[in-house]
Amino acid sequence: PPRFRPGERVRAIRHIKNDGTYPGREIGENLVRKGEEGYVRDIGTFLQQFFIYAVEWIDRGTVVGMRARELMSLDKADAPCSAEENAEQGTSG
Repeated sequence: PPRFRPGERVRAIRHIKNDGTYPGREIGENLVRKGEEGYVRDIGTFLQQFFIYAVEWIDRGTVVGMRARELMSLDKADAPCSAEENAEQGTSG
């Protein structure tokens, strides 16, 4: 199941740069800085395996797709590492 829910307040735990999938911004340009806060607006999947969270960043007014390992919840205690994160990191749980 998804680690975060729509409407949940989250914080970026690392800097996120454009990998070429964000329109109108240069590749390598910072999209989100570590510590910024936002809200999960929607949840999708990548390769039918990984959850991608569409997060609206409060200070920037932009929506950026994020992976669970790039976020922490501000609405609940951070859960232990999930099977999804293990798969993303190439480890088993």
